[in-house]
Amino acid sequence: MIPAKDFLLGHPVAASAPCRIDSGGTWDIKALALPFERIRPTTVNMALTLRSKVTLYPYEPGIVKIHSAGFSLSEIFPADRLPFDTRFGLFFAAVSYFGLHGIEVRIDSQSPVKSAMGGSSTALVALIKALCVAVGGTRGRPLSRGEILYLGYHLEDGVSGGNCGIQDQAAAVYGGVQEWEWRYGHGKSVFKRRPLLDRKGQQALSRRLLVAYTGKPHTALKINRQWIRDFVSGRTRAGWLKVNETVRSFGVAVAAKDWNQAARLIREEMAVRREITPEALTPLSRELIEKAEDGGCGARFTGAGAGGSLWAIGDVERIDNLRSVWERRLAGVKGARLLNCTIDPSGVIEESVP
Repeated sequence: MIPAKDFLLGHPVAASAPCRIDSGGTWDIKALALPFERIRPTTVNMALTLRSKVTLYPYEPGIVKIHSAGFSLSEIFPADRLPFDTRFGLFFAAVSYFGLHGIEVRIDSQSPVKSAMGGSSTALVALIKALCVAVGGTRGRPLSRGEILYLGYHLEDGVSGGNCGIQDQAAAVYGGVQEWEWRYGHGKSVFKRRPLLDRKGQQALSRRLLVAYTGKPHTALKINRQWIRDFVSGRTRAGWLKVNETVRSFGVAVAAKDWNQAARLIREEMAVRREITPEALTPLSRELIEKAEDGGCGARFTGAGAGGSLWAIGDVERIDNLRSVWERRLAGVKGARLLNCTIDPSGVIEESVP
């Protein structure tokens, strides 16, 4: 292993990446996508200007320290015994991959902790980018965006024991508004990426989006496992196939800037998800989604739901009306709030360090 001071002494390194909201999430998981590659499994995700920043500093030789804002305790371990099963185990695995010791990793996320917007995957992508900048890449060359995506996905999938999706890392790497077709059976690339909006279109979409945090942290593992188990058994498969059709149509509507059609399709996706995954809705998230639908918008939970965040789409007037409705309802909920964000056109980038 290499001492980080060789790269970082006097020159701390930082990188950041955006979190995301999505439509079609879970179709990026291999257990769903690979057997049904013939139907072109698709997700659409929208990167947000709620970024996770990772900064690297030199530390005591032979030691790795990781600290994240929002968590009270740091984790500090000898570099030759880094655990991959702790709260920050995924980030220790990334440091181990690059073979560094004597390093401190500081993570600062603008999205709420456990908000179901891909926070851990986003921070991992930012960490990989920062480590690449610090050591000059791997095998003597910088990593491309695609290589950062693959490394982040495989690290997370391997450390977690499998059944991870890849869309969170994809949004963090590329940013913008993207449609992804997941093709795990292809040897050269597991995805086909289609940007849906240019910068002007992203600005138009930002004006028609609303994002809120419910105040309740989410835990994705239990919900994701149930979704996969029910799909594999065949019990909910018809519903998931319907979701995929709807998401593909949603991508078409977004690319055409047909915001009312996009809202209708999110309502359609949410109707199916209510049937196949009712446990992903809390009483508050159910109420907020219903208020959005009553007002002519479409809304759904982010990620695996069961807490975390929600997002809504609709024309400008309807979104403005919904903003007032959601704001009043969230005012009495501890920790809950609207999130001030827009579409982030950039993916992972190197940041300056003051």
